[in-house]
Amino acid sequence: MGLISGARRLTIDAWSWLNFKPIYSDQTFGMPNRRAFPEAHATWVPAADERRLAAYKLLSAYDNNQAGELAAIRDGEGARDRREFGDPSMFIDTLVAHVMGREQRVVVPGAEQTAEENPDQAAAEHLQTLLREWADAELLPMRMLQTERKAVGLGDGVYLLYWDATKQRARIKTYDPGFYFPVLPEDGDGSDYPERVHFAWELPEDPKRGLKPRLRRITYELDWIQPATASGVDRAGRAVRAPLLTEPDDGTDPAPLLNIGDQVDGTSIARDYPWNDRPVYRTCYLTDATWELGDLTGPVDVDSLPLDKATYATDASGEVLDRLDLYIDFIPVVHVPNTVPPAEEHWGQSSLAKALQVFDELQGTDTDSSRASATTGSPIIGLSGKAASGRSQLAVAPGMVFELGENGRMDTVDTAPQLAELRNHRADLSDRAANVVRLPAVAIGTMDPSKMPSGYALQLSLGPLDSLVSGMRLARAHKDTLLLRFVTRLHMAGQHPDWADVRPMPALIARGPYTPTDKAAVLEQVTQGVEAGVMSLETGVRMLSEAGFPIDDIDQEIKQIESRAFAAAKDLADALGNVDAVAEFLDRKAPEAEEAPAVQLPPIPANAAEADAADPLQDGDDDEA
Repeated sequence: MGLISGARRLTIDAWSWLNFKPIYSDQTFGMPNRRAFPEAHATWVPAADERRLAAYKLLSAYDNNQAGELAAIRDGEGARDRREFGDPSMFIDTLVAHVMGREQRVVVPGAEQTAEENPDQAAAEHLQTLLREWADAELLPMRMLQTERKAVGLGDGVYLLYWDATKQRARIKTYDPGFYFPVLPEDGDGSDYPERVHFAWELPEDPKRGLKPRLRRITYELDWIQPATASGVDRAGRAVRAPLLTEPDDGTDPAPLLNIGDQVDGTSIARDYPWNDRPVYRTCYLTDATWELGDLTGPVDVDSLPLDKATYATDASGEVLDRLDLYIDFIPVVHVPNTVPPAEEHWGQSSLAKALQVFDELQGTDTDSSRASATTGSPIIGLSGKAASGRSQLAVAPGMVFELGENGRMDTVDTAPQLAELRNHRADLSDRAANVVRLPAVAIGTMDPSKMPSGYALQLSLGPLDSLVSGMRLARAHKDTLLLRFVTRLHMAGQHPDWADVRPMPALIARGPYTPTDKAAVLEQVTQGVEAGVMSLETGVRMLSEAGFPIDDIDQEIKQIESRAFAAAKDLADALGNVDAVAEFLDRKAPEAEEAPAVQLPPIPANAAEADAADPLQDGDDDEA
């Protein structure tokens, strides 16, 4: 939305919080400075994305202590003297750690229940095991960390998934959001999933290889299923895809050949995907093409590049990537917004957005403090009545002696009070930035938690952080589920043998706690709840895991607890010979013992002779056995 006031245009959009920067919003058109953001003004960049790309670059400059360097393009070399000590980067790292949590686990709901409680328990456990193995192989926590840092710092992060036939698994990549260009519907909700997504960036000139500046664009598009195609060349010798035709024996005209498994349904082509219960008429096409920038003339953008000027890439198997059918009915791209987007918006907002002006004030205060500390360490000295030395200005050095004349005096300018005031002002600005970002001092490590009057007071001080992280995790909850859903479908489409009998089920990424946890209190709650029967063992073990106890696999931990409980029951039977006590023990420790594999207790012997006969082990062998 743009409002014109006099000769200045006021722009209000998803990035208008940056309008206070003259380099980002000029006085006439409210657009970013062309010299500072040449990438945003490239001919192929859509007009709607110019301010977004410039915002990403400006935020990256703050993150890398280069805001002054960027400002110098407009304000002159004096802007380079600004001191930047990494406050924005520290805030980003802290928020990333909180939103990630101490650990990340793939969880399929129902996998930790018993077969009686959940008939699909075996299928859920099988899928959970496969997804966890995939997450370990693909270093999922590291990929998440890369994406989260982009999302927190820039406002958006992007995952790309694809099937690797060589490694026989789905691969995951992280893209900078500046390369991400979704084609959003004009009359739809901005949160709708786009049906066409571009990844585009410029390639520099390479004189050694004789390559001119180029533009590379990778496109994923959902479209109607078309007849089969194969790699070929056109009349100009370019690698393209050409339709396959049948060769009928009756002399009739050749007809388009369908892909394996496709069938004609009226005027459309239908396909059965293993994760759908009915035929689907759409598929995802992949195109990877390159253009020379000199060929991009006229009113074109990333979505309307001239296809006759494109050079198509070829994958490892020799397939030309010109609308290659991927045999999936979804675009394997997951956009992660940092915040819940406003209605009809697609983009998230950086966590630094509302505090950038405070960071500018911090940089100015740091600069003034640096200058004041220089005059405090090397004070300004004035001499009067000094002896003639032939010099009007003297340099002060340790051990120097000044010879003063009659009634001579030495005066110094004390700047220490000003330096102290600047430091106090900086502390106030740091607190203001933390309050705006909703990071309490105890969360960023600038306050000693032991100085809090009580644990309840500490919990209250973390209230803003709780609401902040809850909102950020809410924006990611559906994206995490979507990511794992795509992983499952890619393995099914790739026909991996281990995934042949997988049933698609919802899965999620459980993020660990981000605040200190009283482990002793949690352990006491779980112990009392499980013993009283008001809490299941599965819930208790999950609470312990979330509290930070070293539990790698909740399912395995439950099995170990139950197996040791039955072992204890057997020992109790051997020792007491009391069936009622054993039954009471089993009822208290394992209410589901009847459904679990029963431990066969030996018959209680009637006398000592029978006991010796029933036990083939000698007394000295008990420990070894």
